[in-house]
Amino acid sequence: MVESMPNILRSWLETHRQVRDGSRPILRNSAPSEDFGELDMLIDRSFKAARVGIWECSLPDETLRWTDTVFELFEIEPQSKISRDYIVSLYAPESRLDLKAVRDRALESGEGFTLDARITTAKGNLRWIRITAIVDRINGRSVRLFGMKQDITAEKVMFEQIRRMTEIDSLTGLTSRAKFEELFRNVCQHPLPEPHALLLIDLDGFKAVNDRLGHQAGDAFLRLTADRLAEATPDALTRARLGGDEFAILHAWQTPEDLTALTRRLADLLDDQVSLARHGLAVSASIGVAAIRPDSTPEAIFLRADRALYSVKAGGKAAFALDLAP
Repeated sequence: MVESMPNILRSWLETHRQVRDGSRPILRNSAPSEDFGELDMLIDRSFKAARVGIWECSLPDETLRWTDTVFELFEIEPQSKISRDYIVSLYAPESRLDLKAVRDRALESGEGFTLDARITTAKGNLRWIRITAIVDRINGRSVRLFGMKQDITAEKVMFEQIRRMTEIDSLTGLTSRAKFEELFRNVCQHPLPEPHALLLIDLDGFKAVNDRLGHQAGDAFLRLTADRLAEATPDALTRARLGGDEFAILHAWQTPEDLTALTRRLADLLDDQVSLARHGLAVSASIGVAAIRPDSTPEAIFLRADRALYSVKAGGKAAFALDLAP
């Protein structure tokens, strides 16, 4: 089915060319001639239902011909006069570069392409389209590009929602554990220009908030904690919730003194003796820190930070410990 699509499109275009007035554009949605009307209407309705339009660009004059659905995707009045330069200007900068690259390659090789591109319509609305292109060549020279353009905005929104669900903690808005582990492993295996450290944070006394005030209050406190993490470490590579009241931060450092000052500021901000005082509760934080060394595995670095954290908890909590050993 996929292999036959170029022939289907080519046949449809050529049939239009034959049955319509030769002085008119190849692709337009004026009333079809009687001998082609039924098939034309069926194809047109099917494409419209799928938010798919057909386009054609003749070479070398770059003349564009679209079905009405393509005009609708770009929110331009159907069968308006259009230029390729104007249409390309509606593409987002990164999509414009991608389009040029794959188009140049296609014209050189004669092979088609598929590209997902982000556009801003003529009315200023953001939209994603999928472009399928086929190249016609004569004597080794590309003479025409044609294919389909489809609105895939809903698909992109759905995938973005799925991505957010897997990469972002839904309660706090911090990085999810799965995404954090991916980033952490990448930093360990491909060191950044600046040395980084792993900070593991565990809230002391948080269980009593859930037990005495309920999970709704506990959730609100976790969101407050996320805000405090952002306030204390605005330049962090990432801030993540690992689960429950456990958090992690990846942060650059230059000297032990700098890292100590950063960790102390974080501990001070997380030492809450005020907001829960009327309930007779207080929450603080124990923090374990390990330097990320290029010759260590992610598992070894995490274990060092975890041991530093639990040495703090065993010594009375509400403090921090750093493992910066080479």
